[in-house]
Amino acid sequence: QVQVAESGGGLVQPGGSLRLTCTASGSITSINAMGWYRQTPAKRRELVAHITSFGATDYGDSVKGRFTISMNSAKNTVDLQMNDLQPEDTAVYYCLYYPTIWGQGTQVTVSS
Repeated sequence: QVQVAESGGGLVQPGGSLRLTCTASGSITSINAMGWYRQTPAKRRELVAHITSFGATDYGDSVKGRFTISMNSAKNTVDLQMNDLQPEDTAVYYCLYYPTIWGQGTQVTVSS
């Protein structure tokens, strides 16, 4: 069985940066893809970014050019570097080990 855990959330001022890390553990034979999603009480869970084991990436429109996803297959981790954060980026960020294993989420708050 595979588990994932997120870390790196917190409070940051507008224009600031944060780096989130998702670590997969357990019965991992190979990673096909992992991704980051986010959710607020007012919105459905939405794609932030995902990455395949081949390095192919995809981003939500609202984060393109500001966020970067990367994978370290040797460590079974996926990082999300978030730059130029804005208040609308405030959400709980969830890691997904495709296709169906979710982490518990980590809060990101962007506020002055």
